[in-house]
Amino acid sequence: MSDTQFPYKIELHVHLDGAIRTETIIQTAKQTILELTDVVRNCIQHPTSRSCAIPSHIQMLTTLRFLAKGDYLSEVADSHGISIASASRIVHRVCSTLCLRLGNINFPTSVPELVRIKEGFHKIANFPKVVGAIDGTLIPIQGMAGDEEPTFICRKGFHAINVQAVVDANLSFTNIVVRWPGSTHDSFILTNSSLPNIMEGTDGWLLGDSGYPLKKWLLTPFAQPSNQQEQRYNRAHCSTRNTVERASGVLKSRFRCMHKTCGTLQFGSEKCIKIIECCFRLHNKAILDKIPLQATNEAAVPVFHHHAAYQGNDNDGLTLRHRITQRF
Repeated sequence: MSDTQFPYKIELHVHLDGAIRTETIIQTAKQTILELTDVVRNCIQHPTSRSCAIPSHIQMLTTLRFLAKGDYLSEVADSHGISIASASRIVHRVCSTLCLRLGNINFPTSVPELVRIKEGFHKIANFPKVVGAIDGTLIPIQGMAGDEEPTFICRKGFHAINVQAVVDANLSFTNIVVRWPGSTHDSFILTNSSLPNIMEGTDGWLLGDSGYPLKKWLLTPFAQPSNQQEQRYNRAHCSTRNTVERASGVLKSRFRCMHKTCGTLQFGSEKCIKIIECCFRLHNKAILDKIPLQATNEAAVPVFHHHAAYQGNDNDGLTLRHRITQRF
């Protein structure tokens, strides 16, 4: 082959390789959808004597389209040839069932799991013994009336659910709390969750931002680093904790129904909570099955939250942070 033909050979190879990868991704996604349909089939398929029941795979596709695109229910219903009322019932029925059947959000307890997670975090910035990165993320919902309405207005001025999430180095969620209104502070959610009891018996620690209290199992950055060691600690802490920001960005890009630019979840708070939890579980399923995030015009850029330094730090946490800073 001549030199002038060689570039065309490379270009052809690139196109073929890309087509093979795309076909592999499509087949993997199809297999995942079939698996999810099998998981919920017995709970969502109901016989009817009036007309033909909506097949379980159509119900699953309807739900996934709504979660992934963030469309109005009317558009989702039209695309699948069903009524808006049916689409609404289907989305809530499938999401509730997936929350029950997909038990894939579990904080690591076994030694091999903890070792794997610690090694994954250590590769990022050499931060030792990290078993998770924690943060709160705001999911917008529609406004409401009633006495509880002000509690759902978050610090950014819109109605939201404040979700506490812990991730590992692979961007998989290992613990979530989906129940609190948007105005609830991150530290309050943490105190009233199961994490303090879980972490007391865990060999390792979480990384959180300055909105959390400093404890022996939860390390936060220095508010005002006074030397180079503390500055290096903060840089390593930020790089490692960034995994939870990235995970939230990927989650909201994968499921646009939770993204602010696509509007808000147009349901009551209880139904919104089920939809949000379902998205977290589906995200973990996508990570496990290695389904990549579809390329969009908008990059999955994490939003960093700026909090005033929490003042309720305990002495054990201060001692541990000082020792890590001096040693590592």
